[in-house]
Amino acid sequence: MTTTPDTVAPDTLPSDTTPSDSTTSHTTTPEATIADARERIDAIDDRILGLIQERMAVSAVVQQTRIASGGRRVHLAREMEILGRYRDALGKPGTNLAMTLLELSRGRI
Repeated sequence: MTTTPDTVAPDTLPSDTTPSDSTTSHTTTPEATIADARERIDAIDDRILGLIQERMAVSAVVQQTRIASGGRRVHLAREMEILGRYRDALGKPGTNLAMTLLELSRGRI
C-alpha cells in the first residue's frame, strides 16, 4: 500500500491505536466481549436444557403409548434414524450427542 504524508497504513498503527472511521463507533474490551458472549452462551444453554427436558417428556408419552398398545419401550429403527440425523448434521460428535439424548429420553417409566 502506498502512503502519502497524510495517510498511515493500518498495519503500521501502534498496537494500542485503532483506526477512527465511521465503522468504529465505539471500542469494547476483550473482557467485555467475552462477558457478553458468555451471557449469550448461558442463555443458549438454558434453551437447550429446556428443549432436552421437553424432548424427554414427549419421548415418555411415546413410550407409554407404545407399551400400552403392546409394543416395546424402545424402537430401534427409530433410534437409528435419530442417530443418522445427528451424525449427518454434526459428524461423529453428533452421534455421541444423539446417544446421550436417547439414553436420557429412554427415561424412567
